[in-house]
Amino acid sequence: MSQHQQPKQLKRELGVFGATMMGLGSIVGTGIFVSVGLAAGVAGPAVILAIAFAAFVATCNGLNSAQLAANHPVSGGTYEYGYRYLNSRLGFTAGWTFLLAKSASAATAGLGFAGYLLDALGLEPGGLLVPLALAAVIGFTLLVLTGIRRSNQVNIIIVSVTLGTLLLFAVGGLSSIDGANFQPFFVSGEEGEGSTLPLLLQATALMFVAYTGYGRIATLGEEVRQPRRTIPRAIITTLITTMILYVAVAFVGVGIIGAPSLADAARETAAPLEIAAQQTGVPLLPQIIAVGAVTAMLGVLLNLILGLSRVLLAMGRRRDVPAFLGELNAAGTTPTAAVIVMGLIIAGLVLIGDVRVTWSFSAFTVLIYYAITNLAALQLKPAERLFPPIIAWMGLAACLFLAFWVEPPFWLAGLALIGVGLVWHEIALRLRRADAATT
Repeated sequence: MSQHQQPKQLKRELGVFGATMMGLGSIVGTGIFVSVGLAAGVAGPAVILAIAFAAFVATCNGLNSAQLAANHPVSGGTYEYGYRYLNSRLGFTAGWTFLLAKSASAATAGLGFAGYLLDALGLEPGGLLVPLALAAVIGFTLLVLTGIRRSNQVNIIIVSVTLGTLLLFAVGGLSSIDGANFQPFFVSGEEGEGSTLPLLLQATALMFVAYTGYGRIATLGEEVRQPRRTIPRAIITTLITTMILYVAVAFVGVGIIGAPSLADAARETAAPLEIAAQQTGVPLLPQIIAVGAVTAMLGVLLNLILGLSRVLLAMGRRRDVPAFLGELNAAGTTPTAAVIVMGLIIAGLVLIGDVRVTWSFSAFTVLIYYAITNLAALQLKPAERLFPPIIAWMGLAACLFLAFWVEPPFWLAGLALIGVGLVWHEIALRLRRADAATT
């Protein structure tokens, strides 16, 4: 493709409802079914505050993503905003960190789906876990290849089931809450190690990752109708709905079995809400939660394949990755090569069979991704702004601050991989310049 040719654009087929459901499908997954338990193990009952703090950071980032996407509604999200409003290195870093974090998260979602399904059927994982996860990855890769319209229809069904099961848990568990489980509200770490504030900040960083699916709305910006109106409304609606749901579920979960038991269930079975549901005595509630967990993992997997393929499409258009990844199918409904490549990468990670450490790794890389989002939002002209600059400043400060409350091995690994990516970016730049010089 010539450097001066305008790339073929994806069709705009999503309205506010469809974009909101895509955001909810991206968010409501591992975050609510697993990470609430993990964060409760860090902060105790104060996990409820961690959820609220994380929601504040996510809202700042979400509003900035919304105004950037409204002004520059193309596939790629912060990768494109970094290039447009900052520089190529920061733009590339945004795309690179997104691919690093979310490819592994997609594999985790596939394995999570398989684990929850086998558990619901009363089967031992054995040799079935990886094949089932692979089947899910292949099936949803094929679905995404059909385009956004059919993917959106399937997503709406998945999200509706997931939200319904969580609402049933929140309502059904209210009568089983024991106020003693909220005492003491703040903890100071095991055997007195660690003070309250650092533990609360660590839990906030973990819970922030549970909100980050709203960015998928921005990465699909090229496929949204009336983006200046649709994207901000969809992101705000998604975040408000998610925060209310998370707080309700965490309150009921902690109230039923206590923060330590919720944390133990997350570590030992990866199904803390199911364990809590078993204590309510409500008939079929544990089975309903298991169904919701299965659909939630599938929703996350679907939306990650969509989002990752769109970022890879944008990177292919700029030739930060091979140019064939920046091409669309003849109908202009899907980036076929990018979808297939992402499906293969996710499948490869599934074959490893153990990607549990990716949650903390994702926390660091995603916070860096959104720090670049906020930095780009600060470059908007007054006429382009939908929200005041203070929101971008608060989001930027919060992201950089929280990123280094993740455990050191994960942020050190993240920095090393960002360095590797920047070396590749320099090589790609030189190749492009050499190619331009010969044409």
